[in-house]
Amino acid sequence: MKTLKQNEIWFITGSQHLYGDDVLEKVSQHAGTIAKALNNSSKVSVSTVFKPIVKTAEEIYNVIQEANSATNCIGIITWMHTFSPAKMWINGLKILQKPLLHLHTQYNREIPWDSIDMDFMNLNQSAHGDREFGFITSRMKIKRKVVVGHWEDVMVHEQIDAWARAASGWKDWQGAKFVRFGDNMRNVAVTEGDKVEAEIKFGFSVNSFAVGDLVEKINNISDEKVDALIQEYENSYNLADNLKSDGKMRSSLIEAARIELGLEQFLKEGDYKGFTNTFEDLHGMAQLPGIAVQRLMNKGYGYAGEGDWKTTAIVRAMKVMGSGLAGGNAFMEDYTYHFSPNNNLVLGSHMLEVDECLATNKPSCEVHPLGIGGKEDPVRLVFNVKAGLGLNVSMVDMGNRFRMIINEVEAVEPLHDLPKLPVARVMWKPLPDMKTGCTAWILAGGAHHTCFSQNLSSEVLNDFAEMAGIEAVNIDGATNLRQLKNELKWSDIYYHHNDK
Repeated sequence: MKTLKQNEIWFITGSQHLYGDDVLEKVSQHAGTIAKALNNSSKVSVSTVFKPIVKTAEEIYNVIQEANSATNCIGIITWMHTFSPAKMWINGLKILQKPLLHLHTQYNREIPWDSIDMDFMNLNQSAHGDREFGFITSRMKIKRKVVVGHWEDVMVHEQIDAWARAASGWKDWQGAKFVRFGDNMRNVAVTEGDKVEAEIKFGFSVNSFAVGDLVEKINNISDEKVDALIQEYENSYNLADNLKSDGKMRSSLIEAARIELGLEQFLKEGDYKGFTNTFEDLHGMAQLPGIAVQRLMNKGYGYAGEGDWKTTAIVRAMKVMGSGLAGGNAFMEDYTYHFSPNNNLVLGSHMLEVDECLATNKPSCEVHPLGIGGKEDPVRLVFNVKAGLGLNVSMVDMGNRFRMIINEVEAVEPLHDLPKLPVARVMWKPLPDMKTGCTAWILAGGAHHTCFSQNLSSEVLNDFAEMAGIEAVNIDGATNLRQLKNELKWSDIYYHHNDK
């Protein structure tokens, strides 16, 4: 993924002409200092751009209109250094199309007890001004994040970065295109959804192509390109003996490379950010795309199996949001359970397609029978996933709204070797515990397809859900099933009355 530094958040500071030119000059200096500090912070992944302070309704409207049309602007931060009468903000906020973060801070960290006077109070009245701004955004039901604290505090920078990462993912969805080869897996409910509503609400489109369109690209890949990719495989992975140059399954590796090159060419030519397929509908392909999907995901493409375009989109968004952080984000499936009396675990995996960005060590490149799909034995990367805290995230269509389920988990090292399970795999403990976590997931309608994250926090995903207008259901160490059931009922009522 590209660095997020090309994305900009605009720092807009409110004041008014009441205080005179000297005060306004100080307001501008202070705002510039804060914007520069955020821009230079190692904790903030995007660029912070200082904008001239706004003092009238016209200035506010103009800068917000400019932000709406600026390609690199992913959102605005507002701060009221002094008192900025909120009626001045109404017309600007009415046209705001970018995410909003309200920073409730002040320039000075502490009160200067010996020297404080009314001049100081008039200049440094963010506690006053931000409440005025908070009222108008609440009155207008403007979606925003509120961050409170001194602008030099690390925690403030981290909260701003969580929002900025979410805004980066949201920006990436606008105008994005995802392709579905063939249709949904037959008779499966949770992977379906309203693609028209998704495009209206989220800004990305999903369109289907016949598998034959992909097969045509695959068949036209030159032998020279295949040979070069085979060399890359040999340099990057531990090849199984039967896939080496003299191995009896070498032809399977050659076919896998041809599939990867054809698939990547299709995606590049169509400017797609992700794709999905189903093993039931791959007519004309010699094998299911295993290593091809794994490597393309590692390059940043979204993916999910069985026609699940919603998970494809959220995998792509989470990859963008996690750019530059250690660890990865990848397509996953809750596959099977370890119901041990004292150590309940989930085994996450998929038939073939788990991204190597999660790998603990250098993956092994292997070929094995799959058992479903009716194709030749597919090539895939096999590895274990690192232990540590993570998230398991699902997005589903509830009919009158989309819902995101966010489960905090703890990945663990596999308890034993898995010599006969030739797939990428991870074992985790759902929080707060297996029984509560799984019950909550099922009550919320969470899918079996997810994006597994090693580097994003629930805060980032909740910020993203707020921007996207997605209902967020959080399952974490504090989850109580009775409370969760009530929250789901309340959400049904809320969305019934706010359905548009």
